[in-house]
Amino acid sequence: MSIQELAAVYESSTQYFLNLARGVTADQLDIKDPEGWSARQIIHHLADSEAQSYARLRRLVAEPEGSIIQGYDENLWATAPQLGYESAPVENSIAVFAAVRAGSLDIVKRLQESDLEKSGVHSESGHYTIAKWLEGYSKHPVDHGDQLIRAVKGQK
Repeated sequence: MSIQELAAVYESSTQYFLNLARGVTADQLDIKDPEGWSARQIIHHLADSEAQSYARLRRLVAEPEGSIIQGYDENLWATAPQLGYESAPVENSIAVFAAVRAGSLDIVKRLQESDLEKSGVHSESGHYTIAKWLEGYSKHPVDHGDQLIRAVKGQK
């Protein structure tokens, strides 16, 4: 795929999740999917994940090859009461998700084909290229969007 096609997939997955997240009603926010996360938790997770993604892409683009791309334990973040995954309003997290995805999309659109092989070392998964970043973060909102649908319906 060309950079333009990759950017379009990335942008489409952003809109898919935003449309779903913005459609969740107040009475649906705390229904948990059978795997254990509520719509509220999913939305907060996506904001935090995308904030990490935003920094990762910039490191991959600007820092020397082999730079460390830090992972994080999403389950610990989800259970830290100070982060509000089970209680905080979702509006700010939706805004964070939208803003950082827009910022990252701007960079994706400026990439050259050769940039896709720039790499760092992910602290959890090892060798990590911009292509791998783009593939993962193009799928991530879709996967969690599907999870969000299941959560508000209370089904697997």
